[in-house]
Amino acid sequence: MVMCLELAGLTIDVLQKDIKNVHLSVYPPEGKVKVSAPHSMSQDTLRVFVLSKLDWIRKQQRKLQAQSREAPREFLNRESHYFQGKRYLLNIIEHKQAARVELSHQTITLFVRPDSPIEKRQAVLNEWYRQQLKSQLPELIAKYEPLMGVKVNEFGIKKMKTKWGTCNPIAKRIWLNLELAKKPSELLEYVVVHEMVHLLERSHNKRFVALMTQFMPKWKFYKDELNRLAVGHEDWVD
Repeated sequence: MVMCLELAGLTIDVLQKDIKNVHLSVYPPEGKVKVSAPHSMSQDTLRVFVLSKLDWIRKQQRKLQAQSREAPREFLNRESHYFQGKRYLLNIIEHKQAARVELSHQTITLFVRPDSPIEKRQAVLNEWYRQQLKSQLPELIAKYEPLMGVKVNEFGIKKMKTKWGTCNPIAKRIWLNLELAKKPSELLEYVVVHEMVHLLERSHNKRFVALMTQFMPKWKFYKDELNRLAVGHEDWVD
């Protein structure tokens, strides 16, 4: 059951469930705040926790509200789409064979069945993006494994609303945001390095910063560039 907590001008959705630790998230596009907490945590304790995080919450909300976002895509001819930081025009070709995508110098050609809905066209293009990332990642991971002295056991790609990537240091698994297929290759490399460094240091502390600088001296430039670029449009549903 979700309850609302009104605090410091914020409306916070609180879900108490069978977990050990409290989790705080700020969601795009406007910065909605959600907290998952153990059943045993009292409302007074929840209030104290949220108050201790107010500065962080406000900072995340400002970042999300300042982030530019792409306009909704309709997957029509001559619509702009991006791959590895370059703009392409979409070319729709209807045929009765299996759906596929072809990339040329200026166009992304989407072969789909006649009268295919937007959702199907989007799914076909997203799967193509996924396969492109899957083909790039092994080489990037292999480049940094010996430099860092780490081993990535598994990687995956999925749509993420609030992060460019995540890392599970115990399983040695990293996940990358599908949107990275649209960004320049050096920004994809930055996110891979960022997540791999978490295999050495879980927190974003001074040691993490030092390791990032060691393995990728220009990482702060890439971070700023990635956060400056527009992110994909989403229909945000609670």
